[in-house]
Amino acid sequence: MSSMHRIHWFDEQIRSGRFPNSGGLAQQFEISRRQAQRDIEYMLNTLRAPLMYVAKYRGYCYEDQTFRLPHLYMTDEEQRVLKYLAHRYQHYNYDQSDAVKRVAHLLERFTMEEHPSEKQQFPVFAAQPRQLQWFELLTHATADARKVHIYYKDHEGEHQRTFCPVKMTSQFNADYVVGYETDPLQQTAIRLESIVQLTLLDERFECSQDTWISSWEDTLPVRKPFVAEIRFREIQQSELWQGYRIREQKDQVCLIEFYDADVFLQHLYAAEWEELLSPGWLRRKLMKRVEEMTERLSRGTNGGEQDG
Repeated sequence: MSSMHRIHWFDEQIRSGRFPNSGGLAQQFEISRRQAQRDIEYMLNTLRAPLMYVAKYRGYCYEDQTFRLPHLYMTDEEQRVLKYLAHRYQHYNYDQSDAVKRVAHLLERFTMEEHPSEKQQFPVFAAQPRQLQWFELLTHATADARKVHIYYKDHEGEHQRTFCPVKMTSQFNADYVVGYETDPLQQTAIRLESIVQLTLLDERFECSQDTWISSWEDTLPVRKPFVAEIRFREIQQSELWQGYRIREQKDQVCLIEFYDADVFLQHLYAAEWEELLSPGWLRRKLMKRVEEMTERLSRGTNGGEQDG
């Protein structure tokens, strides 16, 4: 249930002379008392509702009876877009980051749900500040048809190119910039995560849409997803595990699809789970990472003991 739905209920209770409070709001919508209080604070601070607490009735009324809530209607698609923008803005740590994060907080309030339904669950993306910066610069470069100097690393090694970025796209939970060096028909897709340095150049390029006919999708990795077998403490109640699709579930054991092993390993570091049953190569990869991390921590501990 969205916060705006709860706020409209609270408003109706006030107009009916029932003096609602946070406890009644929490009970009506089966949410926490803290969440209910946040809804009331949102009415006060953002919607500028003239709320006044009446101790005698242990609830709220309006000091100004002429006050009306703004009519805010939003489709599910609009809510998903705002939620994604809020997520991205929250991870922005560059110029004017404080102002950007205030916008993120405002967007989040419009899309806040205490118990989202399975159909409305939104995938989780790993948005790093540097990657957001590349996205912003490249979006500007594609709009102005400006060349960029790009230095990136991939499985083939290190590369430096003067690049004509034409299109931003996403595939398998990863962002790519599609462009070319000299021939518009020789397209290349570069993953944003692999970019080390990026500089916008003053030089511009021309690329007619009539000549942009070859398939840039051919440059992206097309493959079937990997599948991890994971045992959880409890049965999962949706078709997604924090953004990853659950292909099959039997009791507490789930088959979960993923495309990027490194990104999935990062997710395993932070998520809650009981046992990684398969595949074996992923188990070994995870164990190696953990052993390397443990070894580094041990070196630091030993050095500290010697210093003492």
